[in-house]
Amino acid sequence: LLPRERERERERERVTKTISSFTLIELLIVVAIIGILAALIIVSITSAAAKARDIKRQEDLRNIQKALEMYYTSNGSYPNNNNSWTGVGCSNNDFNRNSCPGGCTISGPSGYIPNLAPTYIPVLPLDPRNGIIACTTTDTYGGGCYLYRSDGSDYAIIAYESVEVLYATQTNQYSQFYWDSHNVCQYGLYTPGAISKGW
Repeated sequence: LLPRERERERERERVTKTISSFTLIELLIVVAIIGILAALIIVSITSAAAKARDIKRQEDLRNIQKALEMYYTSNGSYPNNNNSWTGVGCSNNDFNRNSCPGGCTISGPSGYIPNLAPTYIPVLPLDPRNGIIACTTTDTYGGGCYLYRSDGSDYAIIAYESVEVLYATQTNQYSQFYWDSHNVCQYGLYTPGAISKGW
């Protein structure tokens, strides 16, 4: 009777080890699957957030464009910033100082678009990631901001070095923001004369 009990005990141990090993393998597989799903979700959320910021950039530029056209209707010219690129929060501070005494702001005479806000738009919008460059280029001027340039008769407003994923080309759904063969990390809205002036 004693050898049979030993044999049964060994059989139970072997079955228990097999079940435990199988459960451990299952657990490792489940953990691996959860890790893969978590990584996919994080990538998806990150991509969705970047798309949302690009859509916000497009909306901001359209709103500025509408305000510029209202300004033109009222004044017979666009807000003139002495034909300089100006912006707020650019990674290169030169844009912030170009035509704004004491630095550019988001409203009034020292706004990066002078005197547009608050009369024609409540405040001048800032890039959603203000000061963060979205892509690396050979451009040494910095970016990650909205820039404006005008001589009074023409204007250009661009999301400078900040577009993250919804790039504009001449032929895609974002073509209205295509900035005439400039860097793909930029959106631009402008009068036809701005391009002929080499801006």
